[in-house]
Amino acid sequence: MAPKDPEVESLKAELLEIIKKCQDDQKQKADTTLESAVANVLNVPKCHLGSNKILKGHINKVNSVHFCGDSRHCVSGSLDGKLIIWDSWTGNKVQIILLRSAWVMSVAYAQSGNFVACGGMDNQCTVYDLKERDSAGGVKMTRELLGYEGFLSCCRFINDSTLITGSGDMKVIIWDLEANKRIQEFDAHNGDVCTLSLSRDLNTYVTGSVDRTCKLWDIRDPTCKQVFFGHEGDINAVYYHPNGYAFVTASEDKTARLYDIRSDQQIGLYKKPAGDPSFTCCGLSISGRLLFCGSDDKQVHIWDTLKEQHNGCLSGHENRITSLSVSPDGMALVTSSWDNSLRVWV
Repeated sequence: MAPKDPEVESLKAELLEIIKKCQDDQKQKADTTLESAVANVLNVPKCHLGSNKILKGHINKVNSVHFCGDSRHCVSGSLDGKLIIWDSWTGNKVQIILLRSAWVMSVAYAQSGNFVACGGMDNQCTVYDLKERDSAGGVKMTRELLGYEGFLSCCRFINDSTLITGSGDMKVIIWDLEANKRIQEFDAHNGDVCTLSLSRDLNTYVTGSVDRTCKLWDIRDPTCKQVFFGHEGDINAVYYHPNGYAFVTASEDKTARLYDIRSDQQIGLYKKPAGDPSFTCCGLSISGRLLFCGSDDKQVHIWDTLKEQHNGCLSGHENRITSLSVSPDGMALVTSSWDNSLRVWV
């Protein structure tokens, strides 16, 4: 191990002191707490979701899943080198797409249902047109987005012609898919960009990173709007609140957190009652009242976001849960796992 550079260590200490000062200033300006503000709000009923469908077809770890805008179909990506389009209502496979690289880490389904995208350790993002066929009869690959200097960690469609990606080279890129060119490219974090989440109006988005910060961005401007601190480990997932004024996170530091954009700070902290799992993914119910976090302990943990109370667990997977997606209509939740399967919870 290389010896520590005294100058670097001094700068790190100075940075931590600045962050602490900012957090102290935030606390001084906070005129109430979430707990006291919702003291008169009734507790949410116990959440009872059942594993309605078990989606089997992959023969290796499933790393990512994402719902389509129709709240029925979803796409999953696995280390078996396949994307599978599923009908979550019936549990049937709709299409299977063979990938050039098996090291897929992220998938995205366009809200229109016309396109899917994926990427991972191949350092590129590949887009497929589900309505077109190639000469061999398979789903047509329309774009290979190249030029990344690190793994592709996350991708989301803004619309059928615009895609946003985050990667291990610390960058965020917004692509014009029709012109096959970059609209924006900028250094977003001081570490790998692990996750991103779009607001419902598609004008803003939040990113999370191994640098332990979350940042708020505007699609129309590459300048960071806000930075959020608090986590003590890698931020594995972020999820925009349906009201557009907050977002939740899931982290390696074994906590999930709720950040309020208007007050520019963390207002909720969620920990598992017992055990010591890291959280890998997160999502919110359509009302924003229930928080779902997948974890290393094979379960999805549920909290009441207002009361910060643990509300139960979804059990059934036999290995680490890697990803979850809440259907746009709020009626279902789909999870993926290293047990080679997906589960639909309703």
